[in-house]
Amino acid sequence: MAVDSEVRALLRVLDGQRRHILGILDGLDAKALRRPVLPSGWHCLGLVQHLALDVERFWFRAVVAGDEATIRGLTSGDEAWNVAPEVPAGDVFEGYRQEARLADAVITATPADAALAWWPHDLFGEPHLHTLRDVLLHVITETACHAGHLDAARELIDGRRWLVLT
Repeated sequence: MAVDSEVRALLRVLDGQRRHILGILDGLDAKALRRPVLPSGWHCLGLVQHLALDVERFWFRAVVAGDEATIRGLTSGDEAWNVAPEVPAGDVFEGYRQEARLADAVITATPADAALAWWPHDLFGEPHLHTLRDVLLHVITETACHAGHLDAARELIDGRRWLVLT
């Protein structure tokens, strides 16, 4: 199936946000990646794992594609934010990249106006998203929001800023 221009455009924007997520964390060591800097206690590595599991995997492989194995394997609550101490940071980053690749396969195989294959009524009640387009816009927004969280965390950790316009 040919990917329509709208889906290609939305995917380019999402890819830019994904690059931001990984780019703002480039150069941080394992200790810094696990250092909570906000009162809520989350850390950068946990946020990346959340994006992999609760965002990329959840919205594209479960909600858009309706993949039964993915739906059965979904975590609940804040589990995705918890990275076991023995899990290397590189594994979390590779997990995020892998989920993005799997999501891209769903995105490029689905028309923008395709109805969603599954909806998590137990989490959200009646559907408020209805098509791939809706999910792409939602995920772009969520990823951009979390990129901003990582910008603030990185600046608090070592002063680095992602993009500074003077």
